[in-house]
Amino acid sequence: MALIPLGESYVRRRDFIKVIASSAIAWPLGGQAEQAHGIHRISVLQAIDPPSNRRLLAFLQGLQALGWIEGGDVRIDYRWGGTDLERIRSLAIEIVQRKPEVVLASSSPVLQLLQQETQTIPIVFTQVVDPVGDGFVASLAHPGGNITGVSSAEYLTRVGTSLELLTNIAPRIGRAAIVLNPDLAPHTTMWHAIQATARSLSVGVTRAEVRTDADIAPAIEAAAHEPNNGLVVLPSPITTVHRTLIIALAAKHRLPAIYPYRFNVVSGGLMSYGADPVDQYQRVASHVDRILRGAKPGDLPVERPTKFELVINLKTAKALGLDVPPTLLARADEVIE
Repeated sequence: MALIPLGESYVRRRDFIKVIASSAIAWPLGGQAEQAHGIHRISVLQAIDPPSNRRLLAFLQGLQALGWIEGGDVRIDYRWGGTDLERIRSLAIEIVQRKPEVVLASSSPVLQLLQQETQTIPIVFTQVVDPVGDGFVASLAHPGGNITGVSSAEYLTRVGTSLELLTNIAPRIGRAAIVLNPDLAPHTTMWHAIQATARSLSVGVTRAEVRTDADIAPAIEAAAHEPNNGLVVLPSPITTVHRTLIIALAAKHRLPAIYPYRFNVVSGGLMSYGADPVDQYQRVASHVDRILRGAKPGDLPVERPTKFELVINLKTAKALGLDVPPTLLARADEVIE
């Protein structure tokens, strides 16, 4: 049986194809007919692209541990829209028209578009940094409405750690460009948190604003003109979908960079720090399970991330002429050689 790599892990080809192919599958039965046959329907809507299937497999494993089998008593329909908000909007409309029993949504832009289309279909989210501030839930303890999930809220207060870690691995850094999208409210909060950390480290910070993919190269090239500069890349659909370009530009200009996700480091980035998304996808299966069994999403508290991970790529560090301190290596959850 052939295996396909997903990051540093492998899955069987048939499992991988099963997840990809199902993104285009139309449900063969109507909602009432499916329920009569004891089949429950779940939709998944993401901005990020198919390489994120390591996360989706974690979600499926979480469901299976709770007694739900895809292709058996549950049917799952997958959709992803990249950075095209109009495409995501059309996919959200399509999903709502299908009337699934629950929708799994990833990222604030996706959740916002789904929220505009339905206030009744249960929605469970992952990787939303500020669900209260964005108006998705009334509070973490008592969400109310039709939305709940697993938040990345702790990253708002921990994002300054990314800058600290970057200065640990590259002590020569005197300033850092923060790759952010000013149109995303959580990025404004993160920017202020990083500024506070920068003052304590005596490191200057500048904003590398990226609203579209066309902004990526100019923003990073501008940062490269500053001596002793580094990059802190904040999480967003754009920086995720175009991670290969960002990593290549950082390497080209010899800019030490820290990213929010492990897959950035697997793809050649220097290091990453953030809430473990695979853990979130596995944990969010519990919310879906309870909703399928009759719970109301508004009664299910939003969970906070419990697992943060630091990943370092030694090959990239060597290419940049960096010696990784032993204390930092000991702190890392994973070291890629």
